[in-house]
Amino acid sequence: MKTVVTWKDGMAFEGAGDSGFLQRMDSSASVGGSGSAASPMEFVSLGLAGCTGMDVISILQKKKQPVTGFKVNVYAERSGEHPKVFTEAVIEYLVAGRGVEEAALVRAIELSAGKYCPVYAMLSKAFPIRLAYKLLDDDGTTVIKEGIYT
Repeated sequence: MKTVVTWKDGMAFEGAGDSGFLQRMDSSASVGGSGSAASPMEFVSLGLAGCTGMDVISILQKKKQPVTGFKVNVYAERSGEHPKVFTEAVIEYLVAGRGVEEAALVRAIELSAGKYCPVYAMLSKAFPIRLAYKLLDDDGTTVIKEGIYT
């Protein structure tokens, strides 16, 4: 994989990987940026959520689970001192649908965390990541079941 990042102005950069899709990065005004795009640390968190999210939804689809809505939240804590790394995180999977099996969701999370998601595998070596889930009704408004994957 090759990634190229080019400085645009201030603290703004534009970059692309092998896919060629351009992404803009910036920092907040407090550190010289203009806040015009996601920060590099937000991209790390987005990569984690996207990687595990793609795994879990793919597995649920293969298991023919009736998912009508799916969201992944990552809540990451950072140290107060530089380099302000992530110190811990919680990944929360929100799955809506009528009749989605809890066992299927737990297995999908297990496979993502233990086998398929390289971002999770890499980051979990650097800081603890807890995995939580909520099964929601078909319209995504009521929690039917919730749990923590261990």
